[in-house]
Amino acid sequence: MEKGYTLMHEHITIDLSGVKKDQDCRLDCFEETKAELCSLYQLGVRRILDVTNMGMGRNPEYVSRMEKATGIRILQSTGFYKEPFLPDFVYSMSEMELAELAEKELTEGIGDSGIKARVIGEFGTSKNIMTDMEKKVFHSMALAAVRTGAVVTTHTTLGTMALEQANYLKQAGVKPEKIIIGHLDLSQDPDYILSVLKEGVNIGFDTVGKNNYCPDQFRAETLKRIAKEGFLGQVVLSMDITRKTHLKEWGGLGYAYLFETFLPMLRDYGLSEEQIDILFINNPDRILK
Repeated sequence: MEKGYTLMHEHITIDLSGVKKDQDCRLDCFEETKAELCSLYQLGVRRILDVTNMGMGRNPEYVSRMEKATGIRILQSTGFYKEPFLPDFVYSMSEMELAELAEKELTEGIGDSGIKARVIGEFGTSKNIMTDMEKKVFHSMALAAVRTGAVVTTHTTLGTMALEQANYLKQAGVKPEKIIIGHLDLSQDPDYILSVLKEGVNIGFDTVGKNNYCPDQFRAETLKRIAKEGFLGQVVLSMDITRKTHLKEWGGLGYAYLFETFLPMLRDYGLSEEQIDILFINNPDRILK
């Protein structure tokens, strides 16, 4: 693969509309997404990690078609999200059965698509709590990760439970360099973010542009501090686009915002081109190797 930028937490197609009772949460607009990803290719993006898994409206064939149509390599995922989005069978199957299901998708392929999942995730916790079912998912996904050596990528609700997630996974035997704790930017707490980085895990500043949750100025300032403290080699970036209204076609910022608006902001805050390459090229290459 030619060298290029990687987005580490996206959803090429996703459907959470059933639980959320909102059709905007059904991202299934192939042509509009394709147009945006073709623009991303021009901006230097060569790879996207799609963290849509079982129960989130995952569609491996759709994603494979998008990959062929845009020239961007799209890595797909296995696992289960969080309550209340877990498939019914998560409640009835054993932890070992869930682990074996994820393992099968990593080693043999997703269903009969022939497409192997590359990463386990995004699996997550609720706000300030890890429910019993979320613990079950964490345990089973950690089992699958230890048995396969796969990367795990998580969801934190507004950055909460990040330290607990990191410790849980490490104690289960997952190597810290194979762990990405997601949405840490949304904690809006630089000291907490640094405490998670000190656990040796990777973190996602992966909701760039979602200024209603957290201003991008906070993300830029904190990335500058993370760089100064020597932890920039553990951070990955993305936008986590999940709704039709996140796309330009429906008045959203669109994927290109990350490169056309946020990157210039990082430069204004004093990050060098070398540091930007660490975030977008070196870190994803190391994690996904």
